[in-house]
Amino acid sequence: MNLGRIEIPFGAQNLIIESGKLAKQANGAVTVTCGGTVVLVTACMAKKPRVGIDFFPLMVEYQEKTYSAGRIPGGFFKREGRPTQKEILTCRVIDRPLRPLFPEGFYNDVQVVASVLSSDGENDPDVLALVGASAALMVSDIPFDGPIGSVRVGLVDDQLVLNPTYEQRENSSLDFVIAGHADGVVMIEGEASILPEEKIVEALRFGHESLIPISEIQRELQKEVGKTKAEVEVRLPNGKVLSKIKDMFKSKLMEIYQIDEKIEREEALDALIKKITDDMSIFDKCREGEEDEISDGDLRHAFETIEYEQVRRMIIEDKKRLDGRSLNDLRQITCEVNVLPRTHGSSLFTRGQTQSLSVLTLGTKRDEQLVESLEGTSYKNFMLHYNFPSFSVGETRPMRGPGRREIGHGVLAAKSLKAVLPGKDDFPYTLRVVSETLESNGSSSMASVCAGAMCLMDAGVPISDAVAGISIGLITHGDESFLLTDIMGIEDHFGDMDFKVAGTRKGITAIQLDLKIKKISVDLLAKAMTQAQEARLAILDKMHAAISSPRDDISSYAPRIITTHIPQEKIGELIGPGGKVIKKIMEDTGVTSIDIEDDGTVLISSLEKESADKALAIVNGMMEEPVVGKIYMSTVKRVTNFGAFCEILPGKDGLVHVSEFSDEYVKDCNDVVKVGDQFKVKLIEIDRMKRINLSKKQAE
Repeated sequence: MNLGRIEIPFGAQNLIIESGKLAKQANGAVTVTCGGTVVLVTACMAKKPRVGIDFFPLMVEYQEKTYSAGRIPGGFFKREGRPTQKEILTCRVIDRPLRPLFPEGFYNDVQVVASVLSSDGENDPDVLALVGASAALMVSDIPFDGPIGSVRVGLVDDQLVLNPTYEQRENSSLDFVIAGHADGVVMIEGEASILPEEKIVEALRFGHESLIPISEIQRELQKEVGKTKAEVEVRLPNGKVLSKIKDMFKSKLMEIYQIDEKIEREEALDALIKKITDDMSIFDKCREGEEDEISDGDLRHAFETIEYEQVRRMIIEDKKRLDGRSLNDLRQITCEVNVLPRTHGSSLFTRGQTQSLSVLTLGTKRDEQLVESLEGTSYKNFMLHYNFPSFSVGETRPMRGPGRREIGHGVLAAKSLKAVLPGKDDFPYTLRVVSETLESNGSSSMASVCAGAMCLMDAGVPISDAVAGISIGLITHGDESFLLTDIMGIEDHFGDMDFKVAGTRKGITAIQLDLKIKKISVDLLAKAMTQAQEARLAILDKMHAAISSPRDDISSYAPRIITTHIPQEKIGELIGPGGKVIKKIMEDTGVTSIDIEDDGTVLISSLEKESADKALAIVNGMMEEPVVGKIYMSTVKRVTNFGAFCEILPGKDGLVHVSEFSDEYVKDCNDVVKVGDQFKVKLIEIDRMKRINLSKKQAE
């Protein structure tokens, strides 16, 4: 096999794509290199189409090998196991732009596998994996209407940056991954720090212009080493069956599609299909041969085609939607807070037949999530977990762990809210929002954003502003484009776009674009963002009516965290040998935990404020240096015949000699004082051995 190599500028470095050296038994394989980061991407196709399915079986896997960063995996087994959240999200980022570019009716299994072989700690391999997936499919014999390019865009010091490093992303006001080709954008995934729509559009234009050369150069690689595309079987709907069903059942189907309630509409459709399948003889004339059987799947496919045409016809011709709304109307919205009595914060957001119950739990530093990745170890103090139980769509299925969709929606909602969260210094809590999708009929992830913002405010988290999210759909017809505000599930299914936009009144915090068509222009996305802004402001008004600002205090059921700071050289003194001192403070005061950070920050957590205040007084007292001449309230800890040892500050004892008790003669201290007695003393001396000498009589 010939070796192929292409190279192109990519931000501050070059992007190198090579093929023909590794994984030669795959249908297509490439390595993508930027700096010291190398990703191997392969593409394989099953020889025959899968039978009995009505979806394209594309599988995308992305694996970050720890050896790529010179590390051995943690845990007992010492090898890579279940995919991490980052790996799952990258799989979705690769899958979404590729899927619309395969032929309609193509049902052969296709698997794309991206493996990170080397990581330099500067360049994120996720964009390289997406570019590599396109390149691997281009050089393979798998039918694919590519290529696509992909870039990451940042905004550092108000300057747009292509392919920012990890360090630059820490100081970036936005983080977008954009995929597309010369004709338009295919996929967007990103977050922003409350930026106006105009700045977002500028970043999208910059990203689209930058990815075009990366897309086009893959054609050169294909000419060098690409295989001839295979002839594959494509299964399309039976035209005669489709025509027959249209003639016989279109009026009945029109009645069914006018039913507003999703479950009622689906039940009526199932009943009609059953009625037809009970007497399949009506299709005898549609069969072209004895083996040309018409299945239940053919019927459903035909019905779906008619439904597809009807949904789009109403929008294109009548400018109306199935539920009677105009193109830019929102569904009915209701907002409630404090819906659960014992949680730290709760809210219920309902938009049409989509409903999200969000609940916030406030935790301490010990509840932070440890994140291990190629770029290093870090801790997260904000998590948003999205759940999508089967009952939310009236179905039955086993309840397993979260799938890729749940994880992706949860991270998108978390990105949407992250920009308004307080810093750790201002609010030293770990925050966990759980979004329970109780009903779903379109854009439950954006409902989670709205409910999440309200439950944060209900819990007393001092967020800077409320955040709302909305999804904008698209129907295209020739050169015409129709944008739909607040799409329902059926409009998502039969439409051309799902464009999610979240933000505050001042700007955007997150966007996500998925297409079913092969492109969309940045100009049309700009119009969609304007339409989303109008809807977002209307939703924020509804949320404001339920709760206008964060509550003044956190829930009485939440832990109280008090923060103080001690000198770094005093950390060991506060901890004590084997944690003896800090354990004693917790035992004496009843606080839940005392955490000390490397910079000397001390976090005291307790369910009762009085306990936290008591522990704080002890910690502050331990940090105070004794001052000669100062009067202290002391507590007797030990008594001898020559004097009494008294504690004047936490952990600091001094001696009141028998001669310093009174102007009168005292023979034995045991005669005048006992353990536990309290009285004022004056610090009269700290000798060269750091011993503290006290006087009771001089303090009187």
